[in-house]
Amino acid sequence: MSFTPDESRWSDVWLAAAARGTTICGDFLAATALALALQGAGAGGLAVSGLLLAATLPLVVFAPLAGRLADRIDSRTLLVTIGFGQATICALLAVVEQPVLVVGLVALLACGLAVTQPCLAALLPAMVRPADLPRASAISQNAVSLGALGGPVLAGLLVGQFGTRVPLLLDAATYLALVVAGLLLRTRRGGRRPAVSSEAAVASPAAVGSEAAVAGPAAVGSEAVSGSQAVSGGVAPPGVTEIGWRLRRDPLMLVMVVTTAVVIAAIGGINVIEVFFIRETLGDSATTYGLVSAAWMAGMLPGSWLAVRLARRLDDDGALVRGVLATLAVCSLMVLLAATVPAAAVLVPLWLVGGAANGGENVFANLLTARRVPEAMRARAYASYGAAVQGGSMVGFLIGGALLAVVPPRPLIAGAGVVGLLVVLAFVPVVTRAVRRSSLTDLPVADRQAAAHAGS
Repeated sequence: MSFTPDESRWSDVWLAAAARGTTICGDFLAATALALALQGAGAGGLAVSGLLLAATLPLVVFAPLAGRLADRIDSRTLLVTIGFGQATICALLAVVEQPVLVVGLVALLACGLAVTQPCLAALLPAMVRPADLPRASAISQNAVSLGALGGPVLAGLLVGQFGTRVPLLLDAATYLALVVAGLLLRTRRGGRRPAVSSEAAVASPAAVGSEAAVAGPAAVGSEAVSGSQAVSGGVAPPGVTEIGWRLRRDPLMLVMVVTTAVVIAAIGGINVIEVFFIRETLGDSATTYGLVSAAWMAGMLPGSWLAVRLARRLDDDGALVRGVLATLAVCSLMVLLAATVPAAAVLVPLWLVGGAANGGENVFANLLTARRVPEAMRARAYASYGAAVQGGSMVGFLIGGALLAVVPPRPLIAGAGVVGLLVVLAFVPVVTRAVRRSSLTDLPVADRQAAAHAGS
């Protein structure tokens, strides 16, 4: 179980969201600047995909270790230490020029992200009451979207004026936001404590040593989500203990993670192809590329808030999984339609819709994870989900970069959209079976036996 405050700590929510948004802005600023520099220097799709792989591979490989660190080490210690380390790495990126060193530093930077991302994600459900979790998730998602929205635009403007050094130094400065958040957040988790605020730890020493003293059965029951056997505070499905929870044993979480990863693998190549499609096929400028890339992030802002309103009506976990599947289908459709555009400006409305669907998918996935995963295991669950997403992106980068050497960008984009839609259709029956299986396993034993007799 997790500590559930009487009142949601919105100051912590906004502080954590601001830190995430600031660092994400710096990440997208640096990534876009480096991609534009490679493209401008005559590098091909494999070079760009290699850079993107360096930024994602550690998130996949180190996910199990990173999740355990985020669950077992004090969140304040992690955020402050890694924040300083990442700021130093970005400063080094601004002065080195050898491609091997650049790739190595980017990979090292991603090792820090592999820990801080699940650490911040797991803190969010501990900051608010279960009823407020959708809103808190949308605030966090909007901060990420705003950061990702500003990063490519700033890169498009700054690279043309100053080259890559200034954007990379700005990225180094943004990581100090993690240090500030680590020092100021009242909510802490990991180490030897359950998820509590600093004030709660001082006011009640006994609460630190006993999760039962913080949130007993009555408190959990009062916060139950209607129609769901799990609650937003992180109570595992019936029959599953905090020690015994595993991703492979939770059919809804497993199908959500696998479906998302496979669809992203299908359409993830667009991140490599897009710069060549806009700059070479459509003949537009680096600034236009930055603005078009930002449109997807801009769409995520209203998409996340629409998902919050919809999530309040989704009274069971199976509906959240169906919501994830529907939003992935919309993303794939927008990628398919992008192959038909005559000019880069036409990509903007398509990317706005795709971004809105992406924002909704993130809210549904975060809410499902918070509902079904015990608090003590939550960072590991977020790390596993992040690893699946990044692994799918990595496969997309490899495929996109390799195919760009022999196929023009436009048919590649069309093919990615078609494959994405086919994957979604293929997973519809898989999701249906997983929802049915989960509805049976989530029932009390007596109800499960009655359901079995009824079906026989």
